[in-house]
Amino acid sequence: FWVAEHHNMPSVASTNPAVLIAHLAASTSTLRIGSGGVMLPNFPPLVVAEQFAMLEALHPGRIDLGIGRAPGTDPATAAALRRSPGALTAEDFPRHLLDLMGLLGDRRASEGLWTRFSATPVPAGTPEIVLLGSSGYSAELAGHLGLPFAFAHHFDMGGTLQALAIYRDSFTPSVVLNEPYAIVTASVLAAETDEQAAWFAAPGQLMRLAIRTGRFIPLMSPEQAARHPDLPTARSMPTNQIIGTPDAAVARLESLAQQTGANELMIAGFTHGLDERAHSLELLAERWFAEVAAV
Repeated sequence: FWVAEHHNMPSVASTNPAVLIAHLAASTSTLRIGSGGVMLPNFPPLVVAEQFAMLEALHPGRIDLGIGRAPGTDPATAAALRRSPGALTAEDFPRHLLDLMGLLGDRRASEGLWTRFSATPVPAGTPEIVLLGSSGYSAELAGHLGLPFAFAHHFDMGGTLQALAIYRDSFTPSVVLNEPYAIVTASVLAAETDEQAAWFAAPGQLMRLAIRTGRFIPLMSPEQAARHPDLPTARSMPTNQIIGTPDAAVARLESLAQQTGANELMIAGFTHGLDERAHSLELLAERWFAEVAAV
């Protein structure tokens, strides 16, 4: 179960992954809990290393540290987070990533922050670091470093197969991985009927249209979305989002796994109501495991 980092966005409540991960890990016993992801340019590497060293010590073997290089917000909010306009560049991202890895025990250079500082408490293990991306840049960096790579297919921006090919072509075995390990995310919303799924998906479709046309609107209820004049346009946009019955959704997920060669699929379900989102996951899990049992 991964949580994102977004700032100054009324429709996203997750601004601090480390805090939310601590709560989720303390409320569960077997789930892997992680960040999808921590936006590293927003934080000094030592801060992130200390947070996740603590989380790993409290919940050994269950913490994933997904790392991204985007701001997770608009430029003005990013400037407020980083306190300096000069800190808005992502050019230092590879160096900061290496420092973070070294502070958590994976040292890839002769010197770095770890030569003077340490992230305490000293863990018995380390969180699994996964590089997140929606472009070829992060794919290539993950490959060169021999890290797991998670591609944001649910962003619906294309380029999934190209980025995964770059990752696999550039992959170099490392102390953490002998061969490429790819996670592909998918936006999925399932319900008992196609009509129900379309009803619950409408608010998210309108928000996606607004973002693509440079606007920001509040997340509507399904009732409000059904009356919105832009809904037909929102529904006609090309998309890789999966909306429908559990049978149809699982069939498309299996096709996605086959096309991408993904080691894992990660599901993101965007709705107005929490109950509908949880029910979608329940339907998908029930149908998916029924498929596995049949095999």
